[in-house]
Amino acid sequence: MFKNYRIRDYDFKLIIMVVAITILGILAIGSAKESLQNRQLMGAIMGFFLMIVLSFFDYSFFLRFYWVIYAFNMVLLLMVQFFGETVNNAKRWLEIGGIQFQPSETAKIMLILFFSQFIMKHRENINSLKNILLLCFLLVPPLLLIYKQPDMSTSIVIILIFCVVWYIGGLDYKIIAGVLCVAIPAAVIFLILVLQPDQTLIEEYQQTRILAWLEPEKYATGAAYQQTNAMMAIGSGQLWGKGLNNNEISSVKNGNFISEPQTDFIFTIIGEELGFVGGCAAVILLFLIALECLSVARKAKDLAGTCICSGMAALVGFQSFVNIAVATGLFPNTGVPLPFVSYGLTSLVSLYVGMGFVLNIRLQCIRKYNN
Repeated sequence: MFKNYRIRDYDFKLIIMVVAITILGILAIGSAKESLQNRQLMGAIMGFFLMIVLSFFDYSFFLRFYWVIYAFNMVLLLMVQFFGETVNNAKRWLEIGGIQFQPSETAKIMLILFFSQFIMKHRENINSLKNILLLCFLLVPPLLLIYKQPDMSTSIVIILIFCVVWYIGGLDYKIIAGVLCVAIPAAVIFLILVLQPDQTLIEEYQQTRILAWLEPEKYATGAAYQQTNAMMAIGSGQLWGKGLNNNEISSVKNGNFISEPQTDFIFTIIGEELGFVGGCAAVILLFLIALECLSVARKAKDLAGTCICSGMAALVGFQSFVNIAVATGLFPNTGVPLPFVSYGLTSLVSLYVGMGFVLNIRLQCIRKYNN
């Protein structure tokens, strides 16, 4: 379980990038809502500690209990349905022993671990009809529980991560082509249907967000209000921004034109107060973290390690893209946090745990080559 590693083999580059983007997030959160800055800092310290500890434990040991991981994930999601805390009409939080956390965030990491091991166990016949159906069957229960919270955005992110892990695990190109031929027209039909006045496929507020994205001028004082202000704030930052914790009257943040800017619209704070340079710094750091995960994936000692690293790269990459796309008006308004940056201890600690596995996978592959 615990092995001897050489310090020089440690992936300090990944650690530096993760810490750098976290510090940027803590500074932005402090500017958005100062009362939450210390909590995010404590979450970062706890996450960093867990990441370092996990990096020295053989990830293969944890993967032996992949069915336990899946079952534990299901228990947490079911507990949310029955005992969850409702905030802003969404039941996504669970409180145990005075600690409140969001199981849908931990589910991302646990599902990456589970499916990575499952795919490696069945890699010889991963494209058989039996395993294809089994993989889909195993994905549906946690996906539905998260969707019912309701949390469509997290459900979409999990589907994208699952597709990446499955593809890396050896999914046949013919199956991919066949699925795309069905999925693309189905997505277009779905979008047309959900825009109908009497549709029942999605919640009314979700439909309104899509309509506000398509016709922002029509919903300028309603559903499109926050997203429009977010784009205005990012543009007003220009090259260098207005400065963190500024007191400018012209600041969109200071005017309280964006609700809860410390979470889903944290990129707006970065764009307005640190400008184009700060926004680019955040994008580049997140891109390099995802790229480093893919680099480790190429060298992993087994398929499970490759899938875990690819899954973490997909998590950071897709979630960053969606969050920034929402803040800049490219996507409809969703509730996806910006990795390592948005306020949220569950998301932050879960990401650090995932990076702990990536660090160990790199140590394992270098140790294998040295032997």
